[in-house]
Amino acid sequence: MLYEKLTKAGLSESEAKVYLASLELGETNISRIAQKSGIKRTTAYLVVGILKEKGLIHEIKKQRKTYFYAEDPRHIAENMEQNLQDIKGAIPELLAISNFTDKKPSIRFYEGKEGIKNLYKDILKHPKSEILEWYSESYATEFNESFFVDYFMPRRVKNKIWVRAILPDNAIIRKMVKNNEKELRKTKLLNPEKYNIKININLYGKNKINIISFKEEIGLIIESEKIHDSLKNIFEIMWKADI
Repeated sequence: MLYEKLTKAGLSESEAKVYLASLELGETNISRIAQKSGIKRTTAYLVVGILKEKGLIHEIKKQRKTYFYAEDPRHIAENMEQNLQDIKGAIPELLAISNFTDKKPSIRFYEGKEGIKNLYKDILKHPKSEILEWYSESYATEFNESFFVDYFMPRRVKNKIWVRAILPDNAIIRKMVKNNEKELRKTKLLNPEKYNIKININLYGKNKINIISFKEEIGLIIESEKIHDSLKNIFEIMWKADI
């Protein structure tokens, strides 16, 4: 059974049942997840919380009601690299029962450190492209800098993803950008008294924007061509301006 393959990949039996139920139902509430998975509602709520921490289920609020939806099953392989072969065997069947491609939200919310890591892993799905970034030093002061140095950066370079970044001119940032050419990066450093941005914004793909607050451990991906192109225009104005 599918949930047995998921348990081999590191999920508990309850986690596997709840994830499969959420995947098949799409955006839904906790009662339907409990009913579909065959476990008690109180247990389902606890298991959903665990899966949220693992970045496999996300929460969204609409008109004061809370709904949940399963992450793309392909992220499981990324989150559980030690059990990569087991989960790859389950992915075709998971996708077959998933309505993820039919009902993909235009805005996706992420929470916790693992959620933020998934935001950056999404960028890696666009090889041979360019990211436009507004950056702050919070990636180092309020998050796990080693994730960028040891995981994200090498994979970005391997995928030939270039970066143009607007950043504050300070000691932490200057240390980060000392190997610009090698790390496929171009930068524009601004006076930190004028550039007082405390979040990170990344424009990538043809229509994607992710916005991250490392201190609050929250982020989102917006899929909108109009918002993407408008922010890109603002970025280009700042990039060329003498500021």
